[in-house]
Amino acid sequence: MRLSNIVGTCASVSVVVGCLAARAAAYFVITEPTRESQWTNGVANPVTWRKGVLDGIAGFDVEMARLSQDGLTFVARNVPSKSASLNILLQDVPPGDDYFLIFINSTHGVMHATSPRFAVLPASSPAKASQPTAIPDAPTVTVSGAPNPTRPFATTFAAAENGVLASLGSAGQAWGLASVTAGCLAGALWTLW
Repeated sequence: MRLSNIVGTCASVSVVVGCLAARAAAYFVITEPTRESQWTNGVANPVTWRKGVLDGIAGFDVEMARLSQDGLTFVARNVPSKSASLNILLQDVPPGDDYFLIFINSTHGVMHATSPRFAVLPASSPAKASQPTAIPDAPTVTVSGAPNPTRPFATTFAAAENGVLASLGSAGQAWGLASVTAGCLAGALWTLW
């Protein structure tokens, strides 16, 4: 095998490994509501999530939106990500089957996750047998009315501290940057060889 082939292979492998290492600690998944979820007005509905440990996200904002209409409902600001659950009590929210949640850092505009579409039913609807119940230890946020982006957040939690250790939180990013840099240098050497 020629030296140029070895250098090219090493460069390719280091770029791929660098990208994978940077993404390994960063994931954020909304586990509830699901596509089959039907939220009812007048009932506290659970929201749950899983996230990466070393992703540097100490808190986020929750917004609720509809696909068929413009507008957002600002649900909660500075939700602590460590809690992994929240209850949302709906009051007079228009029924529809096209709602979804957005987990976002609205200060920087960074979207962390979106939920699947779910339905909101009127208060008079019969309860579904498989409907999940509210989480007892989770905070409950009350949301009322139609989406209105001029209305403030229904609840604002205390500011979250940054819980990431600098030596651990940036290790994946440093490894990714070092791998890409090494790959670029190897590619330059290969080209000049």
